[in-house]
Amino acid sequence: MNSRALIGSFAAYFFNGFIGKIPSQMIRNLYLRMYLSGFGRGTSVQSNCRFLNGRKLHLGQRDVINFGCLFDGRKYDIRIGDDVSIGPEASILTLGHDPQSPDFADRGGEVTIGNRVWIGYRALILPSVKIGEGAVVGACAVVTKDVEPFAIMAGNPARKIGERNRDLTYHLDYHPFLM
Repeated sequence: MNSRALIGSFAAYFFNGFIGKIPSQMIRNLYLRMYLSGFGRGTSVQSNCRFLNGRKLHLGQRDVINFGCLFDGRKYDIRIGDDVSIGPEASILTLGHDPQSPDFADRGGEVTIGNRVWIGYRALILPSVKIGEGAVVGACAVVTKDVEPFAIMAGNPARKIGERNRDLTYHLDYHPFLM
């Protein structure tokens, strides 16, 4: 293991094991500003979130990351736009395995999430997925394919069940003290 990978592993272990559990958003956010590749102004990360490689995660402005989320940027980037709300215990994965591979080879790709996307409780976003601006991913949905802008998705696998209003103007501003 090279020194850069070793330092990254330690940074992830330190955040996931200690800093991420501290009931102070201010302390967590200070650490994340140094650890992540991008941490936009006004972004809020609640407790018990886990980052498998912070150098591959880019958070936009005013994002709200609820408690217990998992961001797996081990090999590929996760790019999240502005004013994105990610519900509790949601998971975003960039890496898996090819089930047809005789040697259990890796398979994955970058995940991109557009502005004003709303991801529900325990949703699962799989590798190589793009979620368009203003889309909604319902609670416990499993997103296996790209999502068009303003689509409302639900189910396993996620399917389009409706359209969201396209006149979105909100800016998220959620900063609970002890979450």
